[in-house]
Amino acid sequence: MSFKYSICYPDRENIDYKNTPITKEEVLDIAKNYPWEEQLKVKGENYNPSLDFINIENKKSFCLTANFDNNHNIEFSLWFNRPKKVKIFFGLFGEKEKMIVDDVWSIQLEDSIKFLEFFVNENYKDLERLYK
Repeated sequence: MSFKYSICYPDRENIDYKNTPITKEEVLDIAKNYPWEEQLKVKGENYNPSLDFINIENKKSFCLTANFDNNHNIEFSLWFNRPKKVKIFFGLFGEKEKMIVDDVWSIQLEDSIKFLEFFVNENYKDLERLYK
């Protein structure tokens, strides 16, 4: 399984797309070693620093976005984009599969990395528990 990713920088208007396939080990290394605090201190008005990883085979994606909490500690919002069954017109016309983004806020880096590990290892059931 391979991944591609993008980087949002606070001081750049355009997102940096990295389309060369990378392994799950590289995904984890990039997230663990990313200069989150330094990027949060960069003055910019475009984005909070974030990394968005996409599984090339199944198109599911997982994004980590950093910000400072009220005590100036780093915390993350996590965004998981995946297919999910949704009801059409309140269930009157059954269900269909649609790409849905779920998000959760105020997560510490260590926990964010743990959920990213679930993502790269395709352990989606454990990852989805975060969003319930």
